[in-house]
Amino acid sequence: MHTKGTDVKGRQDRRVAQGDATRASLVRAARELFGEKGYVDTSIDEIVARAGVTKGAVYHHFDGKEGLFRAVFEQVHTEVTDQAAAEFLGPDSWTALLNGCALWIDAHLDPAIRTIALQDARAVLGWDEVREIENRFGAVALRGALRKAMHAGVFERRPLRPLALLLMGALGEGCLYIAESNDPGEARSEVLALITDMLGAFRISAEPSKTQQRTAAAVAVQE
Repeated sequence: MHTKGTDVKGRQDRRVAQGDATRASLVRAARELFGEKGYVDTSIDEIVARAGVTKGAVYHHFDGKEGLFRAVFEQVHTEVTDQAAAEFLGPDSWTALLNGCALWIDAHLDPAIRTIALQDARAVLGWDEVREIENRFGAVALRGALRKAMHAGVFERRPLRPLALLLMGALGEGCLYIAESNDPGEARSEVLALITDMLGAFRISAEPSKTQQRTAAAVAVQE
């Protein structure tokens, strides 16, 4: 039955949908401009013009330009984390861990992501807030990958939270190193090799080492 209440609910639903669409348009336009020009050189006027909305919409949905940047940074970090998390689900836990870390690094080679996540985020939001966002998204995915490797018996059991934070810090510094390098390709190879070596320190070898084999043989002889 059509009632007055139905009309009110319909109008409310349309307003919510319109608000969501406006917010998405602002985030999309801001992400494009922040990625192309950087935070400092992007104005709110440029963002609303590209989004096709009024300036008042920015202050309705966000606390100004900084709040809009925060939403963009969270979106970027979520996407990178989701892509890495998909790699972490691979059947071989060790390979999946390395592939996920490599994808994490490669995602930051994109010029727009590099500008937003590496160059501007800490200057705009501050170290504490950036760290909170990175921990909220990235550390969770890394803990999951490390836990999976430990349960599979290919990785030593160590405290998950500090290990995930240390790995995320290494990945972040690796991304910065590559971004600032005159030879990004070579820098990428160096970083990936070091990440592999760092993680390899906790890897449980599928086959006993030669030293272990010699020790076992010596014990057998003595017996």
